[in-house]
Amino acid sequence: MKALLVTGFTAIGAGSGAMLTLHAASNLDPLHSVISEYVWQSAGWLLPASLTLFAVGSALIAEALRRSGASGWIVALLLLWGVSMFLVGAFPTDRPGVPLSMSGGIHRYAAFAAFMMMPAAGMLLARARSPYAKAMRILSALALGALLLVVVPYVVRLFGIPLSNDDIPAGLTQRVVVVTELGVLALAGLSLLRPSARREVAPALA
Repeated sequence: MKALLVTGFTAIGAGSGAMLTLHAASNLDPLHSVISEYVWQSAGWLLPASLTLFAVGSALIAEALRRSGASGWIVALLLLWGVSMFLVGAFPTDRPGVPLSMSGGIHRYAAFAAFMMMPAAGMLLARARSPYAKAMRILSALALGALLLVVVPYVVRLFGIPLSNDDIPAGLTQRVVVVTELGVLALAGLSLLRPSARREVAPALA
């Protein structure tokens, strides 16, 4: 159990380090530029590397939760979040101004799926009496609220209203989603390091 968690946290930490390094090596404005655009920078290879490490960390923590007796729904959501993150990295977004390609479409919808799954897992973990239930509820709610702000511009554009990322803090809202969801994932793992939690993170929906 501890080996899984330590390796999972190491993967998440390495992924976070890669992401921060990518930001530091790029000249994009994080307030308005979404994370996907960083793949076109000189250090852009760090983006899929970072997302793959997040996926690995999620899979390891999901396995630790499975062994602890957590709900199959929670385990499945964490695994699917990891798969979605891997797809986001494997299929880069399109360059600005280019029509949506198959790669861009997979990237977009995999990201949306991932952004929905982690808050759902967090809420289920909170219901399963996680020792960090309150923090998980707060982070999950923040992630969903920020996700709504991420989606709104796409809906506005569907109605033919021109709205670019320069007009809104698109980068900021997306980063809030990513950071809060990584926080939920980290708390899911941390809850298993407490001896009593291994008995309490029982299936809420069993």
